[in-house]
Amino acid sequence: RTMTQNNYLIPDWDVPANIHAAMTLRTGGVSSGSYDSLNPAAHVDDNSDSVLKNRQRINTMLGLPFEPVWLNQVHSPDVVELNHRSANLTGLKDLSGLMTADASFSCESNIVCAVLTADCLPLLLCSKDGEKIAAIHAGWRGLYSGIITNTINALNTKNLTVWLGAAIGACCFEVGVEVREQFITKNPQFATAFTEHAKEKYLADIYQLARIELALNGVNDIYGGDFCTVCNTQRFYSYRRDKQTGRMATLIWKD
Repeated sequence: RTMTQNNYLIPDWDVPANIHAAMTLRTGGVSSGSYDSLNPAAHVDDNSDSVLKNRQRINTMLGLPFEPVWLNQVHSPDVVELNHRSANLTGLKDLSGLMTADASFSCESNIVCAVLTADCLPLLLCSKDGEKIAAIHAGWRGLYSGIITNTINALNTKNLTVWLGAAIGACCFEVGVEVREQFITKNPQFATAFTEHAKEKYLADIYQLARIELALNGVNDIYGGDFCTVCNTQRFYSYRRDKQTGRMATLIWKD
């Protein structure tokens, strides 16, 4: 279960009171056309003034303590640690100064870890003691290359609670036989996340892929994973559905 506010989702997960998290929807912003309306992504050719206004709306709406630390996401297995020194360096308004990575984590208060998605899976992680947080952008390439495992290793604890944000559902995520074979070669357990759909085509369950990877790392306290961004046109951006589109932001911070 996930709780829905007007323009964002709040994870319904069992975490300490000092942990705050949200995933923005596509509603409540100022962007127009295919980016309608709350697009915070600066790299998708949306009007930059609109993007900045949307980011400010998100800051206000969620009561963020600090500007989110946006990443230059490239479907890599790379994780960066954020602290107030690095966050100041990357609090820039465009992509030029961003750290290239697909996950970030922090042990400091008032650092906002954030990822942008529009079908890929956003994951939020926090340690049971409320001391460590992380945000992960996981498409199938990132999942395959170990972005979840790398983030857990960076946090240096398996005592974690995880929330799976809105991503493409198994109903819509068609992949070729080669994608399935890559995962099964890596670990046969991944076979359960693929259903034969047509000749040489499979439907992939990205939530299941993530759950398997988490379980292989000894992490089983997992929430969320019950949306399809492609099917729900009113609430979510979807790259697979629309190609030119905005992004949702998934954010986590701690007091």
